[in-house]
Amino acid sequence: MRHPRDVLLGATVVAPLPVCDHYCGVPARMIKSLALQDEMADEFGACVFDVTLDCEDGAPVGGEKDHAEMVVALANQARNATKKIASRVAVRVHPVDHPAFEQDIDIIVGGAANALCHVMIPKVECLADVERAVHWVDQVAARAGRSTPLPLHVLIESPLAVHHAFAVAAHARVQSLSFGLMDFVSAHGGAIPASAMTVQDAATSEALDQFSHPLVLRAKLAVSSACHAYGKVPSHCVVTEFKDTALLQAAARRASRALGYTRMWSIHPAQIRPILAAFAPEAQDIDLATRILAAATQADWAPISKAGTLHDRASYRYFWQVLERAHQTGQRLPDEAQVYFSA
Repeated sequence: MRHPRDVLLGATVVAPLPVCDHYCGVPARMIKSLALQDEMADEFGACVFDVTLDCEDGAPVGGEKDHAEMVVALANQARNATKKIASRVAVRVHPVDHPAFEQDIDIIVGGAANALCHVMIPKVECLADVERAVHWVDQVAARAGRSTPLPLHVLIESPLAVHHAFAVAAHARVQSLSFGLMDFVSAHGGAIPASAMTVQDAATSEALDQFSHPLVLRAKLAVSSACHAYGKVPSHCVVTEFKDTALLQAAARRASRALGYTRMWSIHPAQIRPILAAFAPEAQDIDLATRILAAATQADWAPISKAGTLHDRASYRYFWQVLERAHQTGQRLPDEAQVYFSA
């Protein structure tokens, strides 16, 4: 059987990343998050969220070296543990112009190159920042014996970075772009109100929030569009109202359905399941995608008519992406679809 990934998708393949990227910087929360990743992987039969160990905001000033060494130990421990489903552990390092950047890469990539799924580079302003990060990561990873390129994720956090988002997304080593809401708002020197860092209930508030302020919304769309132009993964920013599950899930659904994001940050364990639910396709969409692809396989991927509707490789590609998203969110798949993910 020819796999849909081989038949349907060309040079701009979007990496099948988990839809949730969970950030933690405090040691106790790092350990708990890694344990939760294993628990939920066993529950869903797939690794449904990444754990990103944070050195930028997590490391105390003056304690960057010790923090980086702790990250190495945790990443290697997660990789070496016996488990049915491999962990996905990433790290956010300091920005390329920070004094601790090279030290972070030397220690973390040098000590855990094969344990990391990617490295997040924050506060990227332009393509030159990406190229500097790639140069440093690659030479350290090579010395550490990593045989495949270590993917880079990039955090877009300023108006200038948004302006350069397409050039950054075009870089071959960039796998994903994330939008950094709070830094983006603060980069405007008070020209954007604090309400734009929040999610407001439209029924009870007239304040401009992160989904209605024009400058913020424009930036989110630019990042998403840049990613889709080059086959990269757009990752939506945090929602700080982590105790309001309904508000969070509504925000995640809007990011997914209206803004084209296929991934989202979590900053509290309570946010993970609502994000998975919001980004998951509906059960009827999974069933329809399964039926369409089964018929396409029987037709050797030639055009078909199903329930009076014509389908060809363009719609096959869409329905395959529905199944990939279902798998990434731990949804139960029909046997005919599960075979695509059993290898």
